[in-house]
Amino acid sequence: MEPPPNLAAAIETAAEALVTVLDSAASRHHISVSPTQLRVLSLINARPATNVNRLAELLDVVPSSASRLCDRLEAMGLLRRAADPRDRREVRLLPTAAGENLLRDLAERRHRAVQAVLDRMPQRTQHELLLALLAFTQAAARGAGEPQEDPTVRTA
Repeated sequence: MEPPPNLAAAIETAAEALVTVLDSAASRHHISVSPTQLRVLSLINARPATNVNRLAELLDVVPSSASRLCDRLEAMGLLRRAADPRDRREVRLLPTAAGENLLRDLAERRHRAVQAVLDRMPQRTQHELLLALLAFTQAAARGAGEPQEDPTVRTA
C-alpha cells in the first residue's frame, strides 16, 4: 500500500497541533521558566549524573552558556549542584524537589491536554493512531541505528 502523497505534510500539521496542545497546557500553568530552561531541567532530570560539560553537549552550546542556564535555574530553586561522591572534582547537576514537582505537574497537565484531544476521537481511530505512532517511532529508531521491533506486539 502506497502512502498518500501528502502524508508527510499531514504529519507536520499534526505535530504542530500537538505542540500547540502541549504549549497550551504549559501556559495555563503560569510557569515562570522559559521553554529552554524547562528543556534543561528535563534533560538533567532524565540524566542524574549530568555535569555542565555534558549538558552543553546535549544542548549543543558552549559550557559557559550551559552554566549560565544552570545559574538561573539554581537561583529559582529548581536546580542544585552537588559534588560527585566518586570524584569530588566533578559537579553533578540535580533537580531540586521543586524542580521535580514542576516537571511532574507539567507532565500531568500535558497528559491531560493530550487525553482531552484523544477523547474527542473514536476508539478505533485512537487504536489506529497508536499503531501508526509505534510504527513511526520504530522507523525513526531504525534510521538512528537502533534495533527494530514489531510495533504491533506492544500494547498500551
